[in-house]
This record gives sequence, C-alpha cells and structure tokens, in this order.
Amino acid sequence: MPLALDAALDALLAQLKIRPLPEPLLREALTHASFLNETETPGRSNERLEFLGDAVLGLVVADELFRLFPDIGEGELTRIRAELVQRRALARVAQRIGLGDHLVMGRGEEAAGGRRRERNLAGALEALIGAVYLGHGYRSARALVRRLLAPELRRVKTTGVEIDPKSRLQHVAQATWHQPPEYVTLGREMTPEGQLFVVEVRIAGRTYGRGTGPSKREAQRAAARDALSVLEPGEG
Repeated sequence: MPLALDAALDALLAQLKIRPLPEPLLREALTHASFLNETETPGRSNERLEFLGDAVLGLVVADELFRLFPDIGEGELTRIRAELVQRRALARVAQRIGLGDHLVMGRGEEAAGGRRRERNLAGALEALIGAVYLGHGYRSARALVRRLLAPELRRVKTTGVEIDPKSRLQHVAQATWHQPPEYVTLGREMTPEGQLFVVEVRIAGRTYGRGTGPSKREAQRAAARDALSVLEPGEG
C-alpha cells in the first residue's frame, strides 16, 4: 500500500512532537476506506483508530475542562466538550496542520474533494490520536491533544464560556413575545465538504435568523446566532 512517508510528513510529526510510530500503524491512521475499496488492497482503513482516538480525545478534553472550570456544572461541561470535539472543530484543526495532504484515499474520493471533506479530516485527526495512544500510551496522546487544541483551550480559558445561542434566544423570545422560538428545517444543500442542513428560526410567525450546519442541531445554533445578531446587535 503506497503511503508518502516523506519529508513533509516527517516534518508534520516533528512539529506535533510525535515520536516515530511503527510504519504499519501510521499507514493505517492515514488510510481512508475509499482507497481499500477502490484498489482492493489488503489492509485496514483508519476507521478503527478513529473510534479509539475519539474516546481518548473525549477523555483528555473532559479532564482539561474539569480542571479549567471547577465551578461549572456537568451539563455545561458536557456542552463545552461537545463544542470542542465536534466534527467541524476537529476538521479545522486538521486543516490548520495540513493533515489532509497526507491522507491516502481513492481517486474518486479525492476527485470529489475528499481531502477537504470535514468528516475525512476529523476522522483522520482522531485516528492519529488513536495511533499515538497505541504506539506511545496515554500520556503521549494527552500531550498531543493538548498541543492540537491549544488555541481552542486558550480561547475558552481567556474569554470564558459562550452562552448557548439557543438558550439565549429562548430567553429573549420568552421575555419579549412570551413564546419560544420555532426552528424550521428548510432542506439540505451539498458542498465540497459534505451535506449541510438549512434551518430558519421564527418567533411569533416572523423569521429572524437562518443558519447552516452538518447536523440539524448545529444549523439551529447557527440560526439562533443569526437571530441574536438582529435582536441584540450590541451583544457579544
């Protein structure tokens, strides 16, 4: 199975302070399922390592947030963790380090924009974390996650916790119109990064915001932010 274990990849691993990994393990972490399906090459895709890395990532982020915010309750900690480890956030991290350039994938997937697709980037990042965990143990994996998410963790620490836009809009709507917002899914649209849901938020029959996202929940949050920018233009 070809894999560009070249100077650029070596530089990326060095930048991330990842000690050398066994070549088969690194190859697995960077191999998208489309390559195996298209070429009928024996081996494993990175899906199992993605599963493992997701669990390690969740634990590390939970531990970091538990220490950063000793006075925040379980529900809010869960929400912050979900924000930090959601697919879009992980894909941004993967893009920032150029991980997509090193993925091995089928020609069809690559032609369809697979190197920029959020689910591929996020999955590869989790797979890399899983590979480091298997190759070097939890302490090394934890150190890697801290380095990868350092900007996001710094932002959360310095600017505090963002109030959930849906909760804030619910409060505004109840205080002003004495009724909750209504979220209406208008449909879906395809982008090079994948499928996006399109949602409008209405209050008392009037549309105040619109948003898109990879899930209905994220699209609703985006619509709520858009509505708040209209209803509370001086806030945030």
